[in-house]
Amino acid sequence: MSNIKWEVDPDHSSVEFSVTHLMINKIKGVFERFQAILSFDPNELTTMGIQASIDANSITTRQAQRDEHLRGDDFLHAAKYPTIAFQSTNCVFAGERQYELTGNLTLHGVTQSVTFHTVFEGLNKDPRGRERVGFHSTASIDRNEFGLKFNSPLETGGIIVGNEVRIELCIEAIKIL
Repeated sequence: MSNIKWEVDPDHSSVEFSVTHLMINKIKGVFERFQAILSFDPNELTTMGIQASIDANSITTRQAQRDEHLRGDDFLHAAKYPTIAFQSTNCVFAGERQYELTGNLTLHGVTQSVTFHTVFEGLNKDPRGRERVGFHSTASIDRNEFGLKFNSPLETGGIIVGNEVRIELCIEAIKIL
């Protein structure tokens, strides 16, 4: 079978992240606007290719002042870098329904290779008869490697914002006819 194209359904998908705050807690956020096209043979998922883009201005952590700071020059600088992009380069089988999906993540004008641990959740038809697939992917990045270096030291040691950013993707995609 040849590769089939699938479009991510944003109404049934999420792009989330978390980062440590004050060395004691995780702050979570989401990007509300994103799109992606997947291409793969459902019988051979190592053929998977993904091209995705995220609207950097769509970041929300449920706190308006923090969200504006994150969109600003100290972090995403969304006015200058409005899009976060991912282009896959390789997919390797890693165990039952598990894959290591590697690609180039471009964030804040910097491109780095990132590997997402990806679980294939399955393939099914929706009530309209359209084929859908599901994936759950996680990765961690060091935000400093992308030029996101804003921070302040804490009086008791440590920093305000952790360097490790955990990314979690819950993806549902519809077969393009």
